[in-house]
Amino acid sequence: MKIIKWYKQRRLLAASCLFAALGLAACQPEGEAEKTGKKIDKAVENLGQNIEQTADKAGQKLEAAKESVEQQAEKTGEYIDKSAQSSNDALEKAGRQIDQAISNTEKHVEAAKDSVVDTTKATGAYLDDSVITAKIKTALLNDDFLKLAPIDVTTVDGVVTLRGTVDSEQLVARAIGLVNNQEHVKSVKNELLVKTSVPSKQ
Repeated sequence: MKIIKWYKQRRLLAASCLFAALGLAACQPEGEAEKTGKKIDKAVENLGQNIEQTADKAGQKLEAAKESVEQQAEKTGEYIDKSAQSSNDALEKAGRQIDQAISNTEKHVEAAKDSVVDTTKATGAYLDDSVITAKIKTALLNDDFLKLAPIDVTTVDGVVTLRGTVDSEQLVARAIGLVNNQEHVKSVKNELLVKTSVPSKQ
């Protein structure tokens, strides 16, 4: 805009000079007027060339500035795109890490839960077996025929094993019957011996 205004001012100045020169030429002899006219023509031509060159240079500078601005804008756009892509990549990576952490936590919680359940079951089974064994020993001690017999009692998962020596097959049967009457007994393994050292088949 400034260049156009400047260009108009130069044209106005050139026209003023031309009119002044023509006025001077009118006052002088014809030969001098011709010379002066030629000088004015030359001056106007030079001025026009200068104006054109200046306008061309200004136009080139404007084009160069425009290209520079466009390049800068393009670089800025590329940088913004790269930054946005980097941010998206970082967010996706963080999301994957969070998902992995949640998955690992869930696995640990599940494993801990299973471990607690298994431990509880094992502890419960142990307590149940201990309670069964204690009840059977109490029942044997309270029985008039078996209280003096050296009978060893062990219980694993509700299966009771009897070991020891008794005086007769009848006492073996009595001991097995007494154990079978106890709560939570699944089965009885008889390893009792009669004093004749013959293993019982019952």
